[in-house]
Amino acid sequence: MPERDEPTGALVRPYAVTRGRTRPKVDIALEALVETTVRGRSTSGRGGGGSEHQYIAAMCDGGRVQSLAEIAARMQLPLGVARVIVADMASDGLVSVYEPTSLDDETDAVGTELLERVLSGLRRL
Repeated sequence: MPERDEPTGALVRPYAVTRGRTRPKVDIALEALVETTVRGRSTSGRGGGGSEHQYIAAMCDGGRVQSLAEIAARMQLPLGVARVIVADMASDGLVSVYEPTSLDDETDAVGTELLERVLSGLRRL
């Protein structure tokens, strides 16, 4: 019978970072844009919130707004983990989250503005 592989740090760490939570405090869309606030800039320099918070604050600062999907990809974290971390940061006032505009209920067509934002984000990756 083959031996079971023990969990590695890469698998356990996301669970530890979110303290076991799998659902964010607030729901954030995949394409929502994240920007560091003034409070987030001042807190990140003092080591508050852990290395993930500091990394996100630096990544989304200085006019470099990032989507939730970009944050997850660049940090090599599962999307759910990144969503929980960003939601915590938003609750603490460290980042601002700009949700995409809702589509008209009358049509099922996706707006060109949303498609352009997605395409732009994919090109930046």
